[in-house]
Amino acid sequence: MAALAVLLIVFMGIMEPAFLSWRTQRELSTHVWELALLAIPMTFVIITSGIDLSIGSAMALAAVVLGLSFEAGMSPWIASLLAVLVGLGAGAVNGFFIAYVRVHPLIVTLATLAAFRGIAEGISLGRPISGFPESFAVIGRGQIFGLPIPGIIVLIASLAAFLILWKTPVGRYVYALGHNETGTRFSGIPVERIKFLLYALSGTCAGLCAALYVARRNTAKADIAMGMELDVITAVVLGGTSIFGGRGTIIGTLLGVFMIHEVREFVSWRWNQDELNLVVIGTLLICAVLINRLLSRKKRV
Repeated sequence: MAALAVLLIVFMGIMEPAFLSWRTQRELSTHVWELALLAIPMTFVIITSGIDLSIGSAMALAAVVLGLSFEAGMSPWIASLLAVLVGLGAGAVNGFFIAYVRVHPLIVTLATLAAFRGIAEGISLGRPISGFPESFAVIGRGQIFGLPIPGIIVLIASLAAFLILWKTPVGRYVYALGHNETGTRFSGIPVERIKFLLYALSGTCAGLCAALYVARRNTAKADIAMGMELDVITAVVLGGTSIFGGRGTIIGTLLGVFMIHEVREFVSWRWNQDELNLVVIGTLLICAVLINRLLSRKKRV
């Protein structure tokens, strides 16, 4: 995967040398933080053989609630906390049906993908909400010691996720669940609780991403993050997490996020066609799944 990333950078450098300049990369980096923050809990979910298709819709719903709360006179900071709680609630709904009702994650999150987006459209009447104070923009565009605040949040979340996966019993339970759910359940591990918490975590990160997005763009609207789930899943799978469960790393996911981000920005930079971006991301997802399949077969031989 690292070799593929290097080849990608070399190709981009040959095609558009200005694209790899420090100034250009710094300007484009503002678009990557939400993708990275959503990909971290998605790594846990996919390791357990699950999927969460509703993250983009949950993010939109949380953003709209933030905007409407601000319009109603609430402080944008309190409204941001409310957005995180809305994301947590959305993830908890997914987790409840997946873990305790035992409906397949694909069915549940496909349903909530539509439901959350529909609720967001309904309560906002499809209109954008703006006019947030400049002081609120600091969490989306501000810096600490020259580092962007969203980047610091992603770094902290990545370190925490890495430690959980590799240094705690919870991490071992997550891998075990992806390898063999039945065996894990008979081992006395609280499978339902772990699943519920992972989907709740995914929703919570969607709520946090909503706050970061609104602060950065100064706009809350129901159509944000459309198709974000495709980018997130592609980044996680491209980073080496098996779509069939049981294998994956946070470092690999971050590398996948970097590759997806660079590919998206390069296509927009050179050809300025969003439709082409969809084709490229879809192709990368298929390639990533095929590569994972081949690697799994080699390990079994």
